[in-house]
Amino acid sequence: MRAPVHVVYAHPSERSFTREVLDAFLGGLVDSGRPYTVSDLYAMDFRSELTPAEYARESGADVEAPVPEDVAAEQAALAAADTWVFVYPVWWADCPARLKGWFDRVWTVGFARATVGPRTVAEKALVLCTAGYDIAELQASGCYGAMRTVMLTDRIGERATASEFVLLGGSAGSGGEWPALKAEHLARAAELGRSL
Repeated sequence: MRAPVHVVYAHPSERSFTREVLDAFLGGLVDSGRPYTVSDLYAMDFRSELTPAEYARESGADVEAPVPEDVAAEQAALAAADTWVFVYPVWWADCPARLKGWFDRVWTVGFARATVGPRTVAEKALVLCTAGYDIAELQASGCYGAMRTVMLTDRIGERATASEFVLLGGSAGSGGEWPALKAEHLARAAELGRSL
């Protein structure tokens, strides 16, 4: 049996387009027979701020200091998976603060940042995000390239052997074209799950 896919999901609404994308993607995983786990950061009420103790551990590169239980649980889920998927909406050209805080807290020294010895590495990381603007508008403003670089180069970097950035955009300005575009996006999310 293959290792599971671990999905980190960040959106506060159960009725959002982003939630529909998550459900379509998970449906594709089910179709393919891939096991998966999900960290729903809002449902978990995942704390995004570093405590002073966490900051001291990271800034001092103190790999012997313990990490909080919620961080250890996230790291265990990631370590058990061979593929990591991040599903979120684009807000102000970035991920929600809760997901940014997840990276701040979970990418610890000794897990995602090595001081001595290997760090945890996935076979693949997939970033699957939704946006009000379409890709052409985000490329014209420079935001698309910046978002992609931040996620794939800085946050994921060499923590995955391969990585992919998929943006499903256009929900804010598509007008009457949105139902068809939305259906295309959901079909693509399902296919990404099936082919992972």
